[in-house]
Amino acid sequence: MRSHINTRAPLAHEVLCVVLQVRLGTLQVVLWQRALDPHIGRWSLPGGRLRADEDVETSVRRQLAEKVDIRKLQHVEQLAVFSAPDRVPGPRVVATAFLGLVPSEADPAMPEDTAWHPIEELPRTAFDHQAIVLRARDRLRSKLSYTNIGFALAPEQFTISALRDIYAAALGHKVSPTNLQRVLSRRGVLKPTGATVPPGRAGGRPAALFTFTSTGMQVTDPFAVLRPPGTR
Repeated sequence: MRSHINTRAPLAHEVLCVVLQVRLGTLQVVLWQRALDPHIGRWSLPGGRLRADEDVETSVRRQLAEKVDIRKLQHVEQLAVFSAPDRVPGPRVVATAFLGLVPSEADPAMPEDTAWHPIEELPRTAFDHQAIVLRARDRLRSKLSYTNIGFALAPEQFTISALRDIYAAALGHKVSPTNLQRVLSRRGVLKPTGATVPPGRAGGRPAALFTFTSTGMQVTDPFAVLRPPGTR
């Protein structure tokens, strides 16, 4: 059976970004709803065609700012290149995908056709965008184990219990706050601010506030894995 792909057609290049944030206790992604064919009505990752005068990271940052008004990205990294000849209908388009992380306290304005969606409850997506989202989720989960990338999901200051909730949402399983504090403190990732938050209605001791020692990604333990409880 002969392929219907035109091997002489010009090759287009687009950039896409999987923007993740912990919102309402879940890991969520920004998607916008397509208004035109192909795949009209389906949800897509923000992005677009690469201009001749820009590199891929400049392009994705520009398009996030222009199209979905996301300007506060604490961390951006290239995720992968998706180049299957039939990944989109029609002329071939190669996509360079990025992972972008937004801190939990940010609430960027969204156009009407754009919304946050829990990764575990994705709507019907266009093209190969679901696979790209899941690749980004897995990248984040992996890096939470051996880097300090949690700084990009957390607010500037936080309690250990609040940080535990962020890690649990991103990893998709329960996390012990005591173990989390011990591991991150041993790696030199966290430091106390000296400030506290008042106790809640139930009383108790004021909770200490912490911050990350660095807001640039660093490998802290290349052999570490944060596994779900009960696994080895």
